[in-house]
Amino acid sequence: MLSVLRARLVDEPLWPFALALYAQEGVEAACLQLQDDAGADVCELLWRCWLLQHGAVPQPDCESALVEVRRWQRDVTLPLRRLRRELKAAAGSLEGVARLRDTLKQAELQAERETLTRLEALAMTRPLRMLSPADQPAEKILLDALQLQKKPYLSTLNRLVTRLDPPRSPR
Repeated sequence: MLSVLRARLVDEPLWPFALALYAQEGVEAACLQLQDDAGADVCELLWRCWLLQHGAVPQPDCESALVEVRRWQRDVTLPLRRLRRELKAAAGSLEGVARLRDTLKQAELQAERETLTRLEALAMTRPLRMLSPADQPAEKILLDALQLQKKPYLSTLNRLVTRLDPPRSPR
């Protein structure tokens, strides 16, 4: 079953999935709300949605491997995002700052793509578990995995989950 899942993951890579999901109505706003208000990592959230769409969740060994991905996000992606956001006001009136901000935006996007590449590699090499009918709803799985408080973020996660295709059973 795991080999069938991994074959599907190879056929439907994370990067195009993440771009398509993020482009759906309401998803960008939901992701940014979770990022800015709850400190959620949008790349990790999109990765978990990708796995859920395929009817899988990471096993504890896979979860422990996230430490390196989170370090990359903290040390590379977050500083780029912080600088890009700090330059927003000045970029409106200074052409050189606007160009620099665009460069930072592209670097941030490349860092996020690298994060998604690393997360996809974890899904291919670390233990995953297929969802069962006894599992909690997807938004609760995400809430627990991302360690978010229930009340304020459950409805936001539900908006994301409704944008997923139903999880597929193994073929």
